[in-house]
Amino acid sequence: MLTSLLRRLALLAMLGSAATAPALGQNEPIKFGKPDLKDFDPKNFVADTAAEAVVLCDFGRSRFEPGPAGEGFQTVFERVTRIKILQKAGYDWATVEVPLYHKNNSEEKLTNLKGFTYNLVNGEIVKEKLESSSTFREESGPNTTTRKFTLPNVREGAVIEYSYTVVSDFLFNFQDWQFQQSIPVRWSEYRAQIPEYFDYKMLMQGYLSLAVNEHPQGQGQFTVHTSSSSAFEPGRAGGRGAETITAQVTNHRWAVQNAPAFREEPFMTASRDHVARIDFELAGLQWPGQGYKAVAGTWQSINEELLTAEGFGAQLRRGGFLKDKLTPLLAQEKDPAARVAAVHALVRSAVKYDGRDQLYSSGSVRKAYDQHRGNAADVNLLLIAALREAGFQANPVLVSTREHGAVNANYMPMLSRFNYVVAHVPLPDGKEMLVDATEELLPCGMLPTRCLNGQGRLIMPNAAESRWVSLQPTQRLTEYQQIQLVLDEKGGYTGKVHSEHGGYAGSAQRSRLREKGEKKFVEDLLTGREGWNVSKYQFGQREDLTKSLNFDYELTAAGGDTPAGLLYVRPLQHFGNSKNPFVHESRQFPVDFGCPVDETVMMTLTLPAGYEVEELPKPTAISLPDNGGRFLFQAQPTADGTVQLMSRLNLSRAVYSAEEYASLREFYRLVVAKQAEQIVLKKKS
Repeated sequence: MLTSLLRRLALLAMLGSAATAPALGQNEPIKFGKPDLKDFDPKNFVADTAAEAVVLCDFGRSRFEPGPAGEGFQTVFERVTRIKILQKAGYDWATVEVPLYHKNNSEEKLTNLKGFTYNLVNGEIVKEKLESSSTFREESGPNTTTRKFTLPNVREGAVIEYSYTVVSDFLFNFQDWQFQQSIPVRWSEYRAQIPEYFDYKMLMQGYLSLAVNEHPQGQGQFTVHTSSSSAFEPGRAGGRGAETITAQVTNHRWAVQNAPAFREEPFMTASRDHVARIDFELAGLQWPGQGYKAVAGTWQSINEELLTAEGFGAQLRRGGFLKDKLTPLLAQEKDPAARVAAVHALVRSAVKYDGRDQLYSSGSVRKAYDQHRGNAADVNLLLIAALREAGFQANPVLVSTREHGAVNANYMPMLSRFNYVVAHVPLPDGKEMLVDATEELLPCGMLPTRCLNGQGRLIMPNAAESRWVSLQPTQRLTEYQQIQLVLDEKGGYTGKVHSEHGGYAGSAQRSRLREKGEKKFVEDLLTGREGWNVSKYQFGQREDLTKSLNFDYELTAAGGDTPAGLLYVRPLQHFGNSKNPFVHESRQFPVDFGCPVDETVMMTLTLPAGYEVEELPKPTAISLPDNGGRFLFQAQPTADGTVQLMSRLNLSRAVYSAEEYASLREFYRLVVAKQAEQIVLKKKS
C-alpha cells in the first residue's frame, strides 16, 4: 500500500550524490579486505578473556538511489563487519543471517556479498574466501526470506569479515541498526543519508553513550520525471522532459565505542527492548509543492485494515458452524463468566496451538477447527467468533509477546509491532475478561506468560472506541508448602510434604507434569537433594484448572553415621530460595516477573527425644520500598518438643524498575541467607 502511494505521488530519480558526498566525507572506520596485524596479537584481547568473540568493527550506511526506470526511490544499505574469534564457542559468529522482506511481486535483494576468514600462519596472514556454495536461502516468515552464509575455516584466533548490500523498494522498511551485541563491540557506526522528502521518526534506545552523534546538512540534486506532474505544483513540470531540483539532505552519523556485551538477565522481556539500537519509522512525505502527506498508519486505518482483512476481521464473522455445539453448552450455564468459560473450554479442546505466534490466521477458522490445529490467531480468532455466536460482545486485542518486544503506546501505530491476538470480553457487571485458548492447561481468563507484556490494543468495530488495555494479570504465582518433619539423633529426618501450586505456578507445574510424567517429575524433585528418598506421592486437582495443583509426598533424608551431641540443621534449605537470582551488582533495565509472587512455607520440625533448642534464627521482617513486597520469617519452639517455622515472601508487583534493582537484589540476598540459617540442637544433660 505504501509503495503504491509513493509511486502515485511522484516518480523521482536521484541524479547522483556528488553534492552530498562532502557531508559524508568522514573516513570510513573499516576497509574491507585489509585486516590489521594488531587484531592477531593476543595481548590486545587480554580484557576479553570471558568473551567468545569480539566485534572489531561493524559499519553500516543507508542512502537513497533511483529505482528501476526512474520509478521512485530505493534504499541501499551497505554493511561491513569484522569479528575476532577468541573461543570455539564463538564459531557461531561465522554464520550470518540477513532477513529480506518481500510482498506481492517485489522483494529486497542481497547483492555484493563478500567474505574472508583470516588466520595467522607462521607470522603471515592467510585468507580464505567465502564461496557461493556456503550461502543458503530459507523462508522464515510469510513476508521474510533469510539468506544465510558461513565463513570458511574458522579457528580460535581467526578474524572473519564480510560485506553485503541490500537494495529495497520498501521505503517504510528503512534499515534499523543495533550497536550492541551479546559479545563486546569495539566500534559500531551507522550513517544514514536522508533527503528532506522523507520524514522518518528515529527511535533511539539503550543505555550506552554515543561516541559520535552528528547530523550535518548538505544539498542533493534530483530529477523530476514530468510524467508524474500531478505530484508537484500545477504547471511546474510539463511535457515529456525532466526538471532538476535541489533538496536538503541530512547526513546522520551515529557511533558507539567499546560497547560491553549485552548479557541476558533473569526476569526480562526481549533483549531487543534493552540493547542499544536505533529504529526508523516512515511518518510522512514532503514533496515539492505538495505539502506534507502523512503515510504512517493511524489507529482508524489500522482498525479498518484489520476488520476487513480475510485473515483477521472476516474470520470473526464465521462462527456460525459452532451453533449446534454451543447451544447445549450454554443451556447448562446461566452465569455470564461461566458461559465464557464453557466456550473457552470448547475451543481450547478442539484446536491445538502449533506454537506459532501470528497476528493473522493461516486460513479459515473452520479449517483450523476441522484440522484440530492452528497458529495463535487461528485459535483465538475462532474463540472470538465462537463468543460472538454465543451472544457476547467479544473483540480482538493486539498483543506483542515478551519475546517479540515491548509496545510503546506513544509511538506511531504500526501493525508490525504486534504478533499475537487474544479475546476481550465485557461482562454485564462491568468487569472485563482477557481470554486466550492456546494453552490447554490454562483456565479461562488467564493469559499465557508470553502475553504478559505491558499493554495491548483493543480493536473495536467503531474505531473511536478502540483503546489500550492492560495485560497485567489478576492472577499471581503462588506456592504453598506445609511440611511435617521428624528429626532423628543423627540429623536425618522423615516427613510429609503437602504443596499447592496456584495461579501461574499451577500452570507451569501442570505443564511439567504432563511433559515429564509423574515418575520423572519426582526424580527431578530429588535433583540436588542428596540422601533424599521419596517413597509415596500423589497429585491432586490435576484436571480442575481453576484450582491449585496439589502434590503430596513422603520423604526420608539420611543423616550422619552416629548420634551427635550437637545437631546443626537447616530445615528450609531445600524448601525455600536456595540462591539469589540477581547475581550482578547493577542492572540497567527493569525486572519483569510477569505477575506478582507469593511463596509460603509452614513447617513443623519434631525434635529427637532428649534434645532441646540451643539456638534458633531470629524473627525477621523485610520490606521493599514503596510497598513493593515483604518477607516474614519466624521460628518458635513449643512445649511439645517441636519447632514451628514460617517463611512468607510476597512480591506485590510484576515489574520493578532499574532504580529498584539494588533493593530487590538485597531483599533476595537477605531472604536466601535467612532461609539457610541453621538451628542448633543439643542433647539434654
